[in-house]
Amino acid sequence: MSPTGTRMRRIGFLGPAGTFTEAALRTRPEAAGAECVPYPSVDAAFAAVRAGRLDACLVAIENSVEGSVTATLDSLARGDVLELVGETLLPITFVLAARPGTSWSEIGAVACHSHAWAQVRGWMAEHLPEAGFVPALSNAAAAVDLARSGAAAGTHTGAFQAAVCPRIAAERNGLAILAEDIGDNPDAVTRFVLVARPGHLPERTGADKTTVVLFQEHDRPGALLEMLEQFSSRGINMTRLESRPTGESLGRYCFSIDFEGHVSDSRVGEALVGLHRVCADVRFLGSYPRADGVGPTVKAHHEDEAYERSTAWLERLRGGLD
Repeated sequence: MSPTGTRMRRIGFLGPAGTFTEAALRTRPEAAGAECVPYPSVDAAFAAVRAGRLDACLVAIENSVEGSVTATLDSLARGDVLELVGETLLPITFVLAARPGTSWSEIGAVACHSHAWAQVRGWMAEHLPEAGFVPALSNAAAAVDLARSGAAAGTHTGAFQAAVCPRIAAERNGLAILAEDIGDNPDAVTRFVLVARPGHLPERTGADKTTVVLFQEHDRPGALLEMLEQFSSRGINMTRLESRPTGESLGRYCFSIDFEGHVSDSRVGEALVGLHRVCADVRFLGSYPRADGVGPTVKAHHEDEAYERSTAWLERLRGGLD
């Protein structure tokens, strides 16, 4: 069952089989009894959700080393609105894989996803300083291509002799593991989000997160501050804030934000109302349980009861009762 209480029968993930995304999906309760379907890109998975061919899809949204996955942020900011209904945190461990019989001296290029390369650059500089980087659509795709023919992944032309990938991808494709745990940061974690069509908001748990995309009315001095004040004045902690180009023209940006709390919380509801008042558009992308289960620290004057007392007081004033 999903956090919304609905059963999901088909869930997509960034493929092919053996990606970190599939590993993260397999840890979620929604995957039990569901058909898990690989997709070649984030855009393709989102299109399938929007068209109703999938009930949901799991995609990476940020990594503790490399930062946010811009393909995910941009796809969520455009097109028909989708909603995040859950998140998963997965520790990331890489191996260096090659076709059986490959020697270290034969490795002139290594394929993997750009986010993975950023996490193994130091190791590569020390152990394979002459090896070039070949970008792949995913780390598992690099393993698949290497096992099949060694032909280049993605849009790059040229052969590669090794791949950075999850252990399971190497094993599934019959590759030899030349080195394990090659990441520069042993504590690297990737955050994944479960994305579905709107209409099934998860219930408030007390340890929730909300995601929005904000669009400015005009680019003017103080515009961003005006938006951020909607959070600070209500004691809401933002856990991620990023600007992304809207694609309309140079200098036009939107702001992708995660913050603590649920839309059912009074302070969050009032913040969203304030944002709707000062922004050209507010794209609500859902409220969902935090993967770490950590609830926010909320001061007494930002609790729901404080807002209820204030609202009741105002109503009494308007009615001439105070």
